[in-house]
Amino acid sequence: VDHQKADWVSIHKKICQLLIPIRTSLPFLLSEKERKHGMEQLVKRQKYIIDLAYGTAQEFVLDGKHKEAIPAALHALHFSTEVYGSNSVQLVPAYLLLAEASTGKYCVGHLPQASKYLSQAEWIVLRTPDCSIDIQYQLHRGLGLFCAAEENFEQALYHLANDIYLASSTFGLKSIETSGGYFHMANIFFHQNKMDIANSLYAKV
Repeated sequence: VDHQKADWVSIHKKICQLLIPIRTSLPFLLSEKERKHGMEQLVKRQKYIIDLAYGTAQEFVLDGKHKEAIPAALHALHFSTEVYGSNSVQLVPAYLLLAEASTGKYCVGHLPQASKYLSQAEWIVLRTPDCSIDIQYQLHRGLGLFCAAEENFEQALYHLANDIYLASSTFGLKSIETSGGYFHMANIFFHQNKMDIANSLYAKV
């Protein structure tokens, strides 16, 4: 019951009506053209749910509601798998969002699950030679946040430095994309009581 309630609050009430046509089988006696059109409509609906679920999960994470983000992110992952396949690089953002949600301060005991999500994302990226820089910097940010949650600050700073390098090389040093890496790095120095460095990075953000 608790899981169902969490799922409903997180995402299900938004997508409940959208799931009905997706879970309704196509009539068997259709022409090839009609079946093709039906499949195109199905994929379009699934992509819409992916965007809606992912955006909802992101909003929860930004609001610090990490636990509420998990069901929505799981729906994004599920439908991404349906549309793109289980080894597609298109799944990486959902895995990273799940990992970030699972490392939230109110998700005690979820770190092993976060580690699995990150391992899956990293494996997909390594198997994708032409993986975009956009995905790569997000992966390093996810790994950095996870290491910070484990209080492995040296490794966290290593990943965040890679995050900043990759993001700045693509979007520029003063971009919004790059500022996230600086912000998380500043939080680590703040936690270590290295206030001069932390304040300098916060000012940069």
